[in-house]
Amino acid sequence: MPRKPADTPQQPPARTRRVRAVADLVPAISGQAFKRFGFAQTAIVQRWTEIVGENYARHSRPESLRFPPGEKTGGTLKIAITGALAPMLRHVEPQVFDRANRVLGHGAVAKLVLRHADIDAPPKPQPPQPPADLGDETRSTLKAIADPDLRASLESLAQALASGKGPPIIR
Repeated sequence: MPRKPADTPQQPPARTRRVRAVADLVPAISGQAFKRFGFAQTAIVQRWTEIVGENYARHSRPESLRFPPGEKTGGTLKIAITGALAPMLRHVEPQVFDRANRVLGHGAVAKLVLRHADIDAPPKPQPPQPPADLGDETRSTLKAIADPDLRASLESLAQALASGKGPPIIR
C-alpha cells in the first residue's frame, strides 16, 4: 500500500450553495485568531472564570499558552493581572494548574507567568426595575395554567413585555 507524504496539504471543503449557520463558522474563524495570540485551544479563554474563580477572573485574563518546541505538555500560561492580586494568585497556583489541565484534558500547563496590567472591571449590572402591572385580562389567562413553573415564566415574560423598553429580560 503506497504511503502519502506527511506534508500533503489538505484540500479545502467543497463549496456548496447551502446556507450555513454562523455558529458553524465562528470556531474556525476565532480559532485562527486565538492561535495567533498563543492559544491553540479556546477553552482557556472561554472557561477562565471556571479555572481561576470569579474573584480572580474579574481582575485577570489569560494572554498566551506557549509550549516547548515539539511538545504539547509542560506549557507556560501567561496571565495579565492587576498588581494587588498577583501574590494572591501565586498562593492558589496549584489549583490553577489542576483546573486548567482538567479543562484541556492533559498536563498542558506547568508554569504560570504573571504580568501586571490594568484590567478594566466588568460593568456593574443595572438595578432591577420594578415589575410592570399586569392587566386583569392577562392575570385571568395566567390563572388557568396548572404548571406553577410555566405560569411563573409566562408571568415574568408578560411583565417584561408590559414594561415596553427594549427586548424582554426573562428572570
